[in-house]
Amino acid sequence: MIAVIGLLLCFLLSALFSIQAKRRRSNDHQETKRYPVDLTPKSYSKSEVAEHNKRDDCWIIIKDKVYDVTSYVEEHPGGDAILDHAGDDSTDGFFGPQHATRVFDMIEDFYIGQLRKVKETVQKAYVMTSPI
Repeated sequence: MIAVIGLLLCFLLSALFSIQAKRRRSNDHQETKRYPVDLTPKSYSKSEVAEHNKRDDCWIIIKDKVYDVTSYVEEHPGGDAILDHAGDDSTDGFFGPQHATRVFDMIEDFYIGQLRKVKETVQKAYVMTSPI
């Protein structure tokens, strides 16, 4: 019985320290937040975002917004799952059932710009006919 209580106390203490460490890291990240000089969100093409697809350079797209989550990759509770869509659209994974509601507030700390919309061009097919 004493061993169970001891284990429970150890678990609670480690959870408390873990929460405090995350808060400290979150506060440190907020101080280094990037703000563009003109306050106009920068826009990125899908190919520009695709270049940032590594553990040490990781950008993701969520609902046409671009986020640089490089500093969060090592802290991600889901491990390397965050890298599954590195440099690509992560909207479906982000809104999955595995994420707590606080993740929706946290993600804004990593916002760097909008996804640039590319106009789709309609190509007309011309059929050349020759008299026979």
